[in-house]
Amino acid sequence: MIRPQLPLNALRAFEAAARHQNFTRAALELCVSQAALSHQIRALEDRLGVSLFNRLPRGVALTDEGARLYPVLNEAFDRIAVSLDRFVGGHFREVLGVGVVGTFATGWLLPRLADFNARHPDIELRIQTHNNRIDLAGEGLDMAIRFGDGDWQGHVCTPVLDAPFAPLCAPAVARALRQPRDLANTILLRSYRSDEWPRWLQAAGVPELEARGPVFDSSLTLASAAAAGAGVALLPLKMFEQDLAHGRLIQPFAQTLALGRYWLTRLRSRAESDAARRFREWLEAP
Repeated sequence: MIRPQLPLNALRAFEAAARHQNFTRAALELCVSQAALSHQIRALEDRLGVSLFNRLPRGVALTDEGARLYPVLNEAFDRIAVSLDRFVGGHFREVLGVGVVGTFATGWLLPRLADFNARHPDIELRIQTHNNRIDLAGEGLDMAIRFGDGDWQGHVCTPVLDAPFAPLCAPAVARALRQPRDLANTILLRSYRSDEWPRWLQAAGVPELEARGPVFDSSLTLASAAAAGAGVALLPLKMFEQDLAHGRLIQPFAQTLALGRYWLTRLRSRAESDAARRFREWLEAP
């Protein structure tokens, strides 16, 4: 069927009637009379050569043909509505899907999100948190913020923030920690990166201590466990500044260790969109 000849009014009438399963409610939604809506649907049925509704004494029900047509039109009209909603102030509102490691999301991004929205009202961020393992192509994301050394094959990696690590714990636990050697008498909460505690213990001058304790897949759960008094966690200080400021977590030792940094990444095979460029520049701004 040639597109200029698509019976759009009749298709809208059918979609609304099928969604409501009622001609009267559909007519009210479209601001037409029930007779006009019935006429449009009948004209569509004549054009297609099939019945789309079974007319019943107390309403209507879709025929098999109508049931096949309805989801196609429903999805099409929904997609049109979403696209039209993305026009704001005469500009098209671009959607940017960003995967964000949970620690960075809560510790840095969310407190600053209002600033980004104020500066870029035409960009709709869709944030998906992860635990540092993410597949941009598989999850349909444009970019990802992750922690590491910046060596992700096939990706363009932009450094965002340095994040030195240090032991953090609850105040009650901290009172028993005078020097790094005292860690031998407490539980060391660990992440899935097994080299973190050994490297910090080496830097602190106590390489003989062995890190023993439960393993977590997220710094957020590590921090929650530490704040609950379950042990001492090695955490990125900048991500937990609020917890430190409010005394929920304590840093018992000054020794820090650089284990990596936060990076903004995107697939090298995809060109950087305007929205992605502006998000990157906002992250890079001092």
